[in-house]
Amino acid sequence: MADSLEELLSATAPEAAPALLGAVLVRSDSQATVALRLTEVEAYGGPADSDLPDPGAHTYRGRTARNASMFGPPAHLYVYFTYGLHHALNLVCRPDGHAGGCLIRAGELVAGEDAARRRRSANRATEPAHAALARGPGNVAQALGLDRSDDGAPLRYLGSVPDPVLAAQRLVTEHPGYPKPWTGIFLPEHAGQAEMVTTARTGVSGEGGTDAFPWRFALKNDPTVSPYRKAAVKKRRTRP
Repeated sequence: MADSLEELLSATAPEAAPALLGAVLVRSDSQATVALRLTEVEAYGGPADSDLPDPGAHTYRGRTARNASMFGPPAHLYVYFTYGLHHALNLVCRPDGHAGGCLIRAGELVAGEDAARRRRSANRATEPAHAALARGPGNVAQALGLDRSDDGAPLRYLGSVPDPVLAAQRLVTEHPGYPKPWTGIFLPEHAGQAEMVTTARTGVSGEGGTDAFPWRFALKNDPTVSPYRKAAVKKRRTRP
């Protein structure tokens, strides 16, 4: 286990992602403080000419204004807007100048559930079940209250502890005086003890979504984990 968050996230995303399972993200803004136990994470690499080329990554064709945060430094947030509907959260990996990130695909709300439920229930006819509150990347960002204004923000290291859930719940009641908004993480003191499943990444098209990139990591049998799905194959239109 890495001695610090920066050390952990200086590794490649496929190396760092499994160690994030069971960690707890804490997000605090002017509205609420919410804590999320991480149950599903996907790893993403870098450009085609890098040491870890990844055709499924936003960085594959190089650095742009949109994906600049993915090029470091580590222990920062990369928040992007996708499909014109949802935001999604990555924890940035690799030393500054090298692209990589861990997409947070799912988790369990362990503090601040009322606030997360209000956010997730907006414009919905029914409230989502507890296990579905942060199932899927868009739902994670919505439950935590993240958007593009959080892109590039630092990720606070809250410590490596025996019980990240308990530590986060205590922190929420103590109301630490960090300037808001802030996002932090408790790491499990002994990572990798829970059973884990590894698959290709879900919904990623092309080579990046194949078994050549088995970079989706999830806690086995956890009810918050999203179902695996292959990317839809786009059919070419042919002229009559």
